[in-house]
Amino acid sequence: MDKVDLILTAETIVTMDSEYRIFKHGAIAIKDDTIIDVGTQDEVQKHHSAGEVFDLGSHVILPGLINAHTHAPMTLLRGLADDLRLDVWLMGYMMPVEREFVSPDFCHLGTQIACAEMIRGGITCFADMYYFEDTVAQAAKDAGLRAICGQSILKFPTPDAESFEDSLAASRIFIEKWKDDPLIIPAVAPHAAYTCTEEVLEACRDLAIEFDVPLHIHISETAGEVEDWRETYDMPVVPWLKKLDLFNAKVIAAHCVHIDNGEIRTLEHAGVGVAHNPSSNLKLASGFAPIIEMLDTGLQIGIGTDGSASNNDLDMFEEIRLASFIAKTVTSDPTALPARKALDMATRMGAKALHIDHLTGSLEPGKRADLIALDQNRIHNVPHFEREPQAVYSRLVYATKASDVQDVMVNGRWLMRDCELLSIQEDDLFSRAAQYATKIDAFLTDREGSVLSKLIAIGNAEQEESYEVQIKVKLDDPQSVITKLDNDIFEIRRRAHYLEYDKYFRFTMPEDARLRYREDEFVNDKGEVVNIRSRLTLTGPAAEREYHNSVLLSRSRFIAPATYSPRFYREYFKPSGEISIHKDRLRWLIRYEDLEFFINIDRLLEPKVDGCFLEIKSRTWSRHDAEMKADLITTILKHLEIQDAEPVLQEYPDLIGEGN
Repeated sequence: MDKVDLILTAETIVTMDSEYRIFKHGAIAIKDDTIIDVGTQDEVQKHHSAGEVFDLGSHVILPGLINAHTHAPMTLLRGLADDLRLDVWLMGYMMPVEREFVSPDFCHLGTQIACAEMIRGGITCFADMYYFEDTVAQAAKDAGLRAICGQSILKFPTPDAESFEDSLAASRIFIEKWKDDPLIIPAVAPHAAYTCTEEVLEACRDLAIEFDVPLHIHISETAGEVEDWRETYDMPVVPWLKKLDLFNAKVIAAHCVHIDNGEIRTLEHAGVGVAHNPSSNLKLASGFAPIIEMLDTGLQIGIGTDGSASNNDLDMFEEIRLASFIAKTVTSDPTALPARKALDMATRMGAKALHIDHLTGSLEPGKRADLIALDQNRIHNVPHFEREPQAVYSRLVYATKASDVQDVMVNGRWLMRDCELLSIQEDDLFSRAAQYATKIDAFLTDREGSVLSKLIAIGNAEQEESYEVQIKVKLDDPQSVITKLDNDIFEIRRRAHYLEYDKYFRFTMPEDARLRYREDEFVNDKGEVVNIRSRLTLTGPAAEREYHNSVLLSRSRFIAPATYSPRFYREYFKPSGEISIHKDRLRWLIRYEDLEFFINIDRLLEPKVDGCFLEIKSRTWSRHDAEMKADLITTILKHLEIQDAEPVLQEYPDLIGEGN
């Protein structure tokens, strides 16, 4: 008779092995961290003796659930910015707050909260992607959970790295430290194709292959991401990543909402594991992943909660149920994704998707002792029909709640007994989380009161010259001015022709700020558009001071690249008003009296305004310089013989009115 450390007995054991064996009055023999035997109580106790036999009574024992994709520290951002589109949520709120607050302490506390929640919900293993992942790994190990911890890498600075090279170096150190740990599997985690470059992705691929660790990445989460990729690269995301040989690594692909049959086959042939995130996809309206097509092709699919900031909980029983319901709805087939298959995705198949099915995911000899016990004698889960041997799967998927979890074991160690956490002290987590919430609330409150602060928060805002000196006059015939610009009085430094599409966002604030979103289309001599540029410009009041001859002085401006759509900025900045202007612009950069001036001749196409407008502008940091340039602008008007032209004191949005 073989000696083991522990024999667990229970009314029902659901193994989730390849044969989906269920044992009534079953038992599990455990030695150290490993399952030695699973079967009926009579058979197991016949072949094994134990230092301890523990009877879990009427409970159901099954493998611990596997959360295939999450961002554990983001429990501290739970409920921070809800009911937003993914790009506004991520770029407008999550990333700015993360830049301000994410630290080792933030990640440790957030992970502790996540681990406590996951243990209580029957999760024994999770795949994480975040910053300061060494801290995440340590918190998970201290809590006793199994985890794949991916160190995030992006093409721009992150809370834990100034550059992608720094992130990559930190990932190497992180992997070397944890690669032989019994609970933590280190990974490299390039965030997504759209937040990385080819160089970043290739470096991550090479690192993952070198150490034979997983590569965790978001793929094709939104339709917009795929559309952008088709427009830029003439192909969707998956084949683009394949061209980079990214799938030579052990890839965990989160979401994969918008992929077609060809891409599904590509992922399956490459052995990529997919992490399906039903709640997050629903909440962010990302769409419905083609799960049935993936399963039919043979892809290994796990189920994930995503982070608490986009879900907002870490309840895997809810995710399993939603995965089944969504599949039935989108296929109009109530037999699609039955209960057993859905549970398989959260256990054995989920382990395969994470490339760790040699360790966990089912209750069978040789696997680690990762298991949970459920009390199904709850009012929401009775009665129990027994005529169908596999009815237990229906109870587990369609009626069981996370609160039914009574006991949790990972690697042969109890993490929870009779609903009492044994590896985490919950008491001080509440107050520490509240302190972060107070600080983040104050940060966002201050930011929301300033358009400039919100512009800086999404990155790359730069202050231009403090003042802009300009005059605008009405022209009936611009040709005479164009002719005079070619005389020897002015040095022409550059000429350009644009079609400009402007959206002005107005804000009711003390400084009366105005944000302009502009798309410039560069037009060549043949009238063809040869380049497009988008940018944002934030200005204060239209005029701070008026000089003689109606030359105006405007206050400081801030500019930033317009990397998102007008819809993004509309939803992010929440302006009080908006107006659109389309104009044809001829522009000259001239040098006069050793100073540079811009001369624009504009024709307003929409809304249609008769005639043309001429603008002369120059930028400056100095009031004294502004006064000198105001005098020179008056002289330039005389050289162009339009000193008597009708001055226009209004900016274009004010000129045509802000009625829409």
